[in-house]
Amino acid sequence: MDVKPRRKGSKTKTRLRAVEDGVARLRSDTLATEEPLEVRLISGGERQTVAVTMRTPGADFELAAGFLFGEGIISSREDIRRISYCTDPEVDAEQLYNIVNVELRPGLGYDPRQLERHFYTTSACGVCGKASLDQLELRGCPVLPPGPEVAPETLYALPEKLREAQGLFEATGGLHAAALFDPQGELLALREDVGRHNATDKLVGWALLEGKLPLSGHIAMVSGRSSFEIMQKCLMAGVPVVCAVSAPSSLAVEVARRFGMTLVGFLRDRRFNVYAGAERIAAGGKGGA
Repeated sequence: MDVKPRRKGSKTKTRLRAVEDGVARLRSDTLATEEPLEVRLISGGERQTVAVTMRTPGADFELAAGFLFGEGIISSREDIRRISYCTDPEVDAEQLYNIVNVELRPGLGYDPRQLERHFYTTSACGVCGKASLDQLELRGCPVLPPGPEVAPETLYALPEKLREAQGLFEATGGLHAAALFDPQGELLALREDVGRHNATDKLVGWALLEGKLPLSGHIAMVSGRSSFEIMQKCLMAGVPVVCAVSAPSSLAVEVARRFGMTLVGFLRDRRFNVYAGAERIAAGGKGGA
């Protein structure tokens, strides 16, 4: 009898032994699911695996689209002819929902060398060997125009709004999030994943597939720290203000300063640091970088 492949959920039940004050007891718990996702690109009749990442199942098409957009392979949703899960009969049925095929529109070519460094990524650290700042400039990433101006009070409120909207984190305690806000701090979209870079790809992929790019005039916020990769993805999407709960990396700050982005770190407990682009922070939050 054929077994119908089952799509993995974003949460996984487990049993554990909890120890408190020397007393052990068995109980159930909910974990964030972590599964591999292989992104295959189909162009001109050729099929190529361009990335494998460990991710939380859910919004897989957005993740694939956001990743390809961030790497400059596609520039609009019209560049995508079709996105689908793998239907190859030779593939293990358990893995069918872990493979996404992205078919490009006819005539849209790409240079495979753009993606050579991406062959394997992890949910923890993102893609290794990322492009340098100079390569971002060679790809034509523009310096972002001025605006919007954001009030400090608006920024103070973002962490709580992010946390309240993290449904999967509430259940598992083990997921990152990337969220999009308007200049007044209204939450527009949020995506969760075991990896910050995946959550950001899902968010950008959502905006791409919904025809909302570029995201000029918006604020992005990520849980955890901001890295070069997070800033690259936000830059490609045109996000002028990027906030993080924790610290930025040195290269993240360099990206922000070179491309006219505002980078806010340690945004929590009614305080934050501005590492670049302080001109977008309204009176009361200016000064410094």
